[in-house]
Amino acid sequence: MRKSIGAAATALALAAAGIAVAGVGPARPANAALSDVPADCRVFTAAYRPDGQRLSYGYVGGETSTTAYADDNLGWVPSAHQQIGGSGDDTSFRSTEYAAHPTDGWLYKVSRQGERVDGTMRVTAVSAGRLKSGFADTRVLATASPYLYRVAGTSLYRYTETYVDGVFTLSSPVKLAGSGWNTVNTLTYERSGGTGSAAVDVLIGTKTNGQLKEWRINRATPKTITSKVLRASGWAPFTSLSTGYCEAHPNGRPLLGIKAAGSASVHFDANKTDGVGTDIKGGSLGSLGWTAKAYGQ
Repeated sequence: MRKSIGAAATALALAAAGIAVAGVGPARPANAALSDVPADCRVFTAAYRPDGQRLSYGYVGGETSTTAYADDNLGWVPSAHQQIGGSGDDTSFRSTEYAAHPTDGWLYKVSRQGERVDGTMRVTAVSAGRLKSGFADTRVLATASPYLYRVAGTSLYRYTETYVDGVFTLSSPVKLAGSGWNTVNTLTYERSGGTGSAAVDVLIGTKTNGQLKEWRINRATPKTITSKVLRASGWAPFTSLSTGYCEAHPNGRPLLGIKAAGSASVHFDANKTDGVGTDIKGGSLGSLGWTAKAYGQ
């Protein structure tokens, strides 16, 4: 995810403006010390209902929200989804995203535009254009500009975003790993670090064995992947994991995990760069009814 103009920033700008909030209320803790999650933290994720309506789930300052815009309907539910960029305020917004089609094997570039009309924010234009074939069975997408990471089957792939004759496109895939990635449930871009030959993309995710894990992928030699287990158990049920940011705690990160049955959990990692997960605090928000298919952001 592009931290500067990505999903969290866009969703925050729109949600903070009070745009088309379908449901908002205090978080409902269930046997969890949610006071350990600072009030300045916020985290959002995109979601799609079975009818193709796009939603945004959010946790901000101890409150949860579901945001939906009129006429924001893609017509199908992506098997994987990733925000590319966006900008907006309380009068209009634009956003673009990757969406892998569940049946035709194509990756689409989805563009949408919204405007406030008669006091209500609605989507005035949605377009979904085929970008690249070869995306059948895609389960997860994660961007770390100029790279797009994809999980399909047992493998992890990387594509490079390029412009050819002024047209945005993706390179051929490079298979970074060919085994073990079928056990990865969720994967999202956290940050990049280092310089030169030591530059890495850092991604975090959850596995079927319950681990919360961090992967560091060398940008120059991407088949060089190292990893650390942040938490050894308890994270298997999450079908979506998103990261956000904390205004007064820039070294920390909030984590929003969503389960398919509609419950969610929020956590706070006080030091996102130390590779240690024992200091991660937080817990369940209870059953929120968040059953629309959600994606890590």
